[in-house]
Amino acid sequence: MPQHTPPRPICANCDGFPTITTGTRTPNGQRQTITANCPACHGTGHTTTPARAHSRIGA
Repeated sequence: MPQHTPPRPICANCDGFPTITTGTRTPNGQRQTITANCPACHGTGHTTTPARAHSRIGA
């Protein structure tokens, strides 16, 4: 049977929309765009799950 990986949680800073394109109009009417990535998730839209902490029981 195939093993499925659980979905990663969505980034809380960008709500899953990591890259936005914004811009203004140039003098000739074209759109000048600037692409900005979310600084928290680096444009992935997901947060990384923390590594599991291994604890040792006993000596």
